[in-house]
Amino acid sequence: MTEHAGESHDGEARGSVVVVTGLSGAGRSTALSALEDLGFYCVDNLPPSAFAPCLEACARDRLQRVAIGIDVRVRAFLDGTLAAIDEVRRDDSRSFQLLFLDASDATLQARFSATRRPHPLRAQEPDGSIGVLDGIQIERQRLAPLRANASVVIDTSSLTVHELRHRIIELFRDGDSKSRGMVTRFVSFGFKYGAPSDVDMMFDVRFLHNPYFIPSLRPFSGLDEPVRDFVRDNPIAQSFVEQTEQLLSFLLPQYQKEGKSYFTVGIGCTGGRHRSVATAEWLGERLSARHGVALKVEHRDISRFRSDGEPSSTTNPDGGSEGGGKL
Repeated sequence: MTEHAGESHDGEARGSVVVVTGLSGAGRSTALSALEDLGFYCVDNLPPSAFAPCLEACARDRLQRVAIGIDVRVRAFLDGTLAAIDEVRRDDSRSFQLLFLDASDATLQARFSATRRPHPLRAQEPDGSIGVLDGIQIERQRLAPLRANASVVIDTSSLTVHELRHRIIELFRDGDSKSRGMVTRFVSFGFKYGAPSDVDMMFDVRFLHNPYFIPSLRPFSGLDEPVRDFVRDNPIAQSFVEQTEQLLSFLLPQYQKEGKSYFTVGIGCTGGRHRSVATAEWLGERLSARHGVALKVEHRDISRFRSDGEPSSTTNPDGGSEGGGKL
């Protein structure tokens, strides 16, 4: 590959456009701030009809990296957004990404409670009758078409503001993510804490024998040798990993050919500490070593283990955390 990331075929710098949207409280302002720190020129709440003129003006001023924020409060804007996005996508002089930030209803409610702020849609009601949960559900419905067309969906339910910034920087550091190839991510998690909403494919490994019920293994995680060996010595686990490896080694290149820039595989067990962690690491090793897949393995719930079995506090990418901080 002789073409450098961020350059067009004629050698000129290739523009990069990121549209940032998502649910209120899911971290949109944090994402825009991170993109601004990366050198993007950020415009918030730009009407769809102004997308093309804005990008043309930015190109004239040699502002090659542009991020546009879309807010549900400008309801009239949403109807024309998909058409405007399609127009930008068709422009080969720029790479394009639609970033959607999501979070669970419970997490968003906790964040609004922590900040003591009403939902933004409340201001649209003359009598202010929209409650937080009603606002979240209305907003989720209105933004559903944008989520369905997103290049990248990030579930911020378990992320701190710093972790979200790191994720954004990791994803958009080089501007043209398509020129880097598809970013593949494995995420282990516990179903007891809720399945992540930003995964493209999910595997449930709760059918495997659970090390939690073996007292000598319970304190360890799937990163530790005793649990890792326990999982890998299971013939059922061996068969599952072999067949899943074959499936993913076929599917991942197909998704990349279709232009997908970010692909997340979720692997879940009950608590997200033992079986899912060991399996995610195992699959990651095999796909990297045997098929040359560049991927990152993350463990969302590995630190949630407590003797009382209670989940940790809810983190808030848009300003602090409910209950005092990171998991």
